[in-house]
Amino acid sequence: MKKPLRIIVSGASSGIGFQLARRYLEQGAVVGVISRQMEKLRFFEQNWPDSVRIYNADVRDLHALQLAADDFMSRFGCPDIVVANAGISCGTLTEHAADIEVFQAIFDTNVVGMAKTFQPYLGEMKSRSRGKLVGIASIAGFRGLPGASAYSSSKAAVINYLEALRCELFGTGIEVITICPGYVETPMTNANPYPMPFLVRADLAARMIENAIARSRIFYAFPWQMMLIGKIMGILPKRLHAFLFSRAPHKPRRPDQ
Repeated sequence: MKKPLRIIVSGASSGIGFQLARRYLEQGAVVGVISRQMEKLRFFEQNWPDSVRIYNADVRDLHALQLAADDFMSRFGCPDIVVANAGISCGTLTEHAADIEVFQAIFDTNVVGMAKTFQPYLGEMKSRSRGKLVGIASIAGFRGLPGASAYSSSKAAVINYLEALRCELFGTGIEVITICPGYVETPMTNANPYPMPFLVRADLAARMIENAIARSRIFYAFPWQMMLIGKIMGILPKRLHAFLFSRAPHKPRRPDQ
């Protein structure tokens, strides 16, 4: 009998992470789900008690992630796929001193948190010469966006981090997959007070991501319309980009900022 896939998903309490974990569980995989919001993870425990382990951990906390990894691997073995999906977003403006702390939190979660999510599994993956490390980046990382300087630059850093990691692991049997969604209907995007073209439902996004992982796509951006827009943005001359986006609507800052 073929062994079920073993999968880790961070940021699994809502949005893409929730729907991706759910899809894998429905297909018979063994899944470890990670989130700071433990109560929202109970859904998985109630519906797939024999196939899921839930972990209350912040991806900024390497010790907590290591404990989760040790528990999962002691029960099921090394995961076949690790999806670093956890991320946060908030409007930031450099002119406000209060936003610097938010900027730090976004980078610590979106970029450093991704490395901390992968790290506990790398040794074991290397020893068996296989595994997939999947990082959720964003089309927002293709170019700097006003009012989202922390978020867009963090996602640009994620894209480059995953590219560097792919070079480091080349020839080891470990695949590094970069996923760049456009607008996806999640609690994070619900706060956006501006039009979001080609908005994708979270369950559909999870299906497309799962397919990209199964096909070992090194780089996958979706939907295609937003990928095209992102590519056009990427080739705009810097002055033209600054002019066109200087009056673009901004993502809201936190109320207490």
